[in-house]
Amino acid sequence: MMERIDFLGLQAFLSIANWGSFNRAAASLNLSQAALSHRLKKLEDELGVRLVARTTRQVTLTPAGVELLPSAQRIVDELSQIFGTLRRQGRESQDVVRFGCLPTIAGHHLPVILQGFSAAHPGVLVRVLDQSATAIIERVRAGEAEFGITIMSAQHYDLDITPIHQEAFVLVCRADHALARAKVVTWSDLDREILIKIGEQTGNNLLIAAGLGGRYADVTWTYEVHRVATAIGMVRGGLGATVVPRLAFQAADEGKIVAVPLRAPSIARTIGIVTRRNHTLSPVAESLARMIQAYFNAL
Repeated sequence: MMERIDFLGLQAFLSIANWGSFNRAAASLNLSQAALSHRLKKLEDELGVRLVARTTRQVTLTPAGVELLPSAQRIVDELSQIFGTLRRQGRESQDVVRFGCLPTIAGHHLPVILQGFSAAHPGVLVRVLDQSATAIIERVRAGEAEFGITIMSAQHYDLDITPIHQEAFVLVCRADHALARAKVVTWSDLDREILIKIGEQTGNNLLIAAGLGGRYADVTWTYEVHRVATAIGMVRGGLGATVVPRLAFQAADEGKIVAVPLRAPSIARTIGIVTRRNHTLSPVAESLARMIQAYFNAL
């Protein structure tokens, strides 16, 4: 059976020992002398020994008090340090929300969501980790982000993913491109086109490869970049066309480039909110996640 520890009694004892006076010890703890004496007596009764010898002229420690003093000081110091750390963590979890987000979503869609969030939670600091799908998964898994907005892919034993939006991949080309006015294009229509690929190991490219299957090897990519924004910039500059998720195109200059539905086959990605399994979000993170989900559900 675990022994009960009287921390209030230890605090009273240490204050008396440090000040050498009941009057000053009581004042330092914002207590009356009677309350201080009661705490000390309760501790002495529990231990079965006297800790303090008090006369009209002085206050001294008994041999038992001298023996207890260093251990009591160490226990209270350690507890003070632990409580201080927990308080700081509590303030940070309430005042700061960190989450991961795909760059293609962060640039165009987050500003609208965060305006509403900041109005509802003034003073809360928001840290957006705009990184790749793989990096977001690792940030959430490590606890560096409370949640992430990313592509739903393989299942993870330690993570939960809630789907919030599905979007199709589209062909993005300049408005003066030969395919720009087509209502729909097929992958076969791209055989002679100059295409810009989003990095070999990025989540978007992996989805395209999976959707095309064996036909993926027949697609000729003239350029390869790592980020969607770079590919769209190259399209704007007239270097070719690219295939990106529909939401990524919404972040671009639609006056100079256009998005054309891409079929045969149609390829889509599902965006979801990823969290650590059996982990409860902080109140502000939970509020932000709900706002994000509501926004994408309405698209």
